[in-house]
Amino acid sequence: MDNFINKLTNHIEHVKRVGSHCSTEETTKQALILPLLDILGFNPYDPTKVLAEFAADFPGVKATERVDYALYCNNQPVMFIEAKAYSANLTNHAPQLSRYFNSSLGVTIGAITNGREWRFFTDLINPNVMDEKPFLTIDFTKHQAEELTQLAEFKHDNFHVEKLRFFAEENQYIQQFKSVIKRSINEVDLDFVRYIAQHANIQRQLNTKFLESIQPFVKQAVEQAISDTVVKGLSAPTIITAQPIEQNSTIENQIANYAEDTLTDQINSDNNRIVTTVTEQQLFNIVQELLPDNELTAKDTESYFSVLYQNKNNRWLFRYDVNRKRPTIQFSVPIDEARKIELIRAGLEVQQNGSIFIDKPEYLYRMVGILNDAYSFCVNDENFKRN
Repeated sequence: MDNFINKLTNHIEHVKRVGSHCSTEETTKQALILPLLDILGFNPYDPTKVLAEFAADFPGVKATERVDYALYCNNQPVMFIEAKAYSANLTNHAPQLSRYFNSSLGVTIGAITNGREWRFFTDLINPNVMDEKPFLTIDFTKHQAEELTQLAEFKHDNFHVEKLRFFAEENQYIQQFKSVIKRSINEVDLDFVRYIAQHANIQRQLNTKFLESIQPFVKQAVEQAISDTVVKGLSAPTIITAQPIEQNSTIENQIANYAEDTLTDQINSDNNRIVTTVTEQQLFNIVQELLPDNELTAKDTESYFSVLYQNKNNRWLFRYDVNRKRPTIQFSVPIDEARKIELIRAGLEVQQNGSIFIDKPEYLYRMVGILNDAYSFCVNDENFKRN
């Protein structure tokens, strides 16, 4: 990583030094874009890794239009790059990249760049349809090399489509959360005041009049809390042995790590052979998060762990079986070809009988669509009427 950061440092200085001289798109490619691809391990002189002017039969794309660069891993295109001149406004050109992206089933990462700014896109909202907003934006004139370690996710020897999709999802959530937190802190609206008052156990009726009366106090408390945190952080001694959370660890892993620290295996008091494991409890917690307030209960047996609708044994959303070499999950709805494609696209393995390998409980986040289908099936009384 140190070597990678050193290369980024040199590239940042290079962009600042020569960027203003890149008045054309071709100059920008040669002077700014190709050098970064080389740093990422995509040798621009190796057509098995970087193919310029990539052409394909894209439905809806003009025959004369070509993708500036297609990056390859294992002889398959994995990422499209649309290049513009250094002074170009990237926002105006995103639709062009979107047409290529939306017309190619095998590529789920796209980037548009003017050599100074890079915007990376994927398809988190609708499969195979490029999101309107980038999941990562890099500006080499505004960032330090140490802040750009996220670019290591795009290195040729580290490039994995599903890993990048989860990285993209993590970035998207973090940016959205930061925006809400900043707005809440700056505005201190009544919803935020109510949240603080509730958690502070204020013994008053939290009506609008009272919340408005304490709004200035909450704002002042927020300012003091931030100030105290900053001062504490500056004065705290450095502990060399501490293990920081990895910057690129996924939201899934952070949730799982937290749950493992707070949960313990639960032994059934009536049958000690029924043990509801931490993993099974995590599964149910995730279900409650994804399907809140929906009359769902967890049921554990010696054979499998299941989630039921209205506590009815015949209305199970899924059954989790850990009594194998690898844990599996079976949904109440059949895994047809469309669902199978969805699961494989999410990096999951499906068996012939429709059960899915689920090595970690947080993999359930990858099956949200099928989980919703199973819930819809269970709530429909028509599916449970006797013939």
